[in-house]
Amino acid sequence: MSRFAFRICLSLIVFVFQVGNSAAQKNWKELVSVEDLYQAHPETVKGLFAHLDLNLPELAEVKEARDQGNWIVAADRLLDYYEASDNAESFRKPVPLPTDRSIAEADTILENVFTIQNVKGKVPILPDGHRDWYYKGPNNDREWAWLSNRHSQLMVVMNAYFETGNPKYVEYLDLFLRDFILKSMPYPGEKGSESIWRGLEVAARAKAWTKVFYAMLQNEYLSPATRLLILSSLPDHAHYSRNFHGGNNWLTMEISALATIAAYFPEFRESDAWLDYAIAAMTESMRDQVYPDGVQTELASHYHNVSLHNFELFQTICDEADRTLPLFFTQTIESMYRYIARAVRPDGHRILNNDGDRGSDRSLILEGAEKFNRPDWAYIASNGSEGSRPSDGPSYFFPWAGQLISRSGFDSLAHWSFFDIGPWGSGHQHNDKLHLSVAAFGKDFLVDAGRFAYTGAVAEKFRPYARSSRGHNVLLIDGKGQAAGPTHASTALNEKYVKISDAYDFASQSFDRFEELEGEATHIRSLFYLRGKFWVVADRIHSDRPREIQALWHWHPDVQVEVKEEQVIGKQKEGVLSLSLISPAVFDAFLIKGQEVPEIQGWYSPEYNLYEPNVATLFEGSLEPDQSLVWLIVPAESDLEGAFQAKILSENDSQIEMEVQVGDETWHLVIPFLDSSKVKLTKTR
Repeated sequence: MSRFAFRICLSLIVFVFQVGNSAAQKNWKELVSVEDLYQAHPETVKGLFAHLDLNLPELAEVKEARDQGNWIVAADRLLDYYEASDNAESFRKPVPLPTDRSIAEADTILENVFTIQNVKGKVPILPDGHRDWYYKGPNNDREWAWLSNRHSQLMVVMNAYFETGNPKYVEYLDLFLRDFILKSMPYPGEKGSESIWRGLEVAARAKAWTKVFYAMLQNEYLSPATRLLILSSLPDHAHYSRNFHGGNNWLTMEISALATIAAYFPEFRESDAWLDYAIAAMTESMRDQVYPDGVQTELASHYHNVSLHNFELFQTICDEADRTLPLFFTQTIESMYRYIARAVRPDGHRILNNDGDRGSDRSLILEGAEKFNRPDWAYIASNGSEGSRPSDGPSYFFPWAGQLISRSGFDSLAHWSFFDIGPWGSGHQHNDKLHLSVAAFGKDFLVDAGRFAYTGAVAEKFRPYARSSRGHNVLLIDGKGQAAGPTHASTALNEKYVKISDAYDFASQSFDRFEELEGEATHIRSLFYLRGKFWVVADRIHSDRPREIQALWHWHPDVQVEVKEEQVIGKQKEGVLSLSLISPAVFDAFLIKGQEVPEIQGWYSPEYNLYEPNVATLFEGSLEPDQSLVWLIVPAESDLEGAFQAKILSENDSQIEMEVQVGDETWHLVIPFLDSSKVKLTKTR
């Protein structure tokens, strides 16, 4: 070789080295092209091709470039393939015309200020320029860190882009995703509990990224490097969901994510196997996770809806992948809709029970009514303005869940109550067996305390109260609340425990597990609702010794509460509710609101991280063995002064006999314990 030729070769080597070294030294924010990413992270690019089925005819050009070691060309061809493919047509969107318009909510996210479960926090930037993906928010709450890593904020930003056409939103998406994926490497390949690699976060990201990837395929602002990083990370997300998923509603979220990747990225070598596994796991879980009456076994209204959403998502994915699910899958989704339609409050909100939120189900029920051609559900959800009146109801009982929903009708001002006589639940449980919630005139009166928070400062303060009997409308025996009960129902409750007639509803059940209680005690509670008139609650305590009893009744924060001897009056603009102890037992009544010491009492949480003081009525007294407490609950649109009277005629281990007068009407009642066949109602005047 001549000296001239040698110098030319040497110059080329130096040039290539300098170019490569320059790319390797680029800041991660500057890695926008395929070449940039390959020079900085060659193993990441090469590793992607190990997950692809390059024997697919449509990937022939990709395979040829890969086989020749032309990794950059292979990556370019792969991105070209996805842009031209017909994958995920439902996610693809046309590029909007560019504007400089803005949307305030999305602009807040562009400042790295995220609102997670009603708490706003600004994510710090680390010295390397990456966001702190372990930041726990202003309340030092692990839930905040977990949920911020689900990337739901990307949907807000992406929607803002398609609404405005402003490129700043896509530029944020591009940098956000590149930031996260690079910072999250390497994939640990094991089950985790920290912010980034935990099952629910992995699942949510996979779904969000899939939508972003396909929606932005025609968009120049989402860089080739970021597209490749998404493709390189999705197999890791699939591996996690396949191998480390949980059960119950966790499984529905994680397995639907696995199916998402498998169905919308069929080019991955394991996609068919992932989808086969997902179908088997999801169908098996559905059988185990949903009772025959359509209620999800955690018995928390919020998580029932989470499972329902993911079952529906899974069904959509399988339809688009041309995979057939068993008939029972659709039937179960329909029964889950039927439950929320029949349980909904007159104001459209769901039950607040266990770890749930008091959110609205109205639009969801109307969607289900249209999907399954159920005009009766539309009638219930719309208070009769849509659909057709149900042939049954207005009260419903769910025998596996053990939940009685009582109503006076389907109008917006109807009486409504929720009585829990079912199992403890398979997850997210509270110690609240025999709890009763009551609403009337479109407003809540007697309520569950809610869930407050799971972790962080709010949870440290309120979580024990939220889960305990002290946050519910139940009895404490010698100051002891309920312990955990059976997690699942092995059989449905039969007509022995429940009776629904045209005139009234009745239900009765017992509980005998109390935390650290000396001796033995059983609480039996019977509920009688005379439709459109009043509720009677009969509490019978079977015990081996005299007991100190605390009866708790919690009122919605909007209710103004006052005590008149053994009658408690709760007033709102829309109506009045009277709660009276009519037993001969002498009990003192106290009002507690926003108490923090010596223990938490009188607090209410309608949604996660939202809470405020409310009034708890505490009745305290002593009972001899085998005595009863009988409560009369009367709603009225205006003042109740002198509007009713009630007296106990007799009581024993089997039943309560009583007389109730409301206005000009009088009824003779026999309310049994644990035997609905003995219920008697006679109108005497």
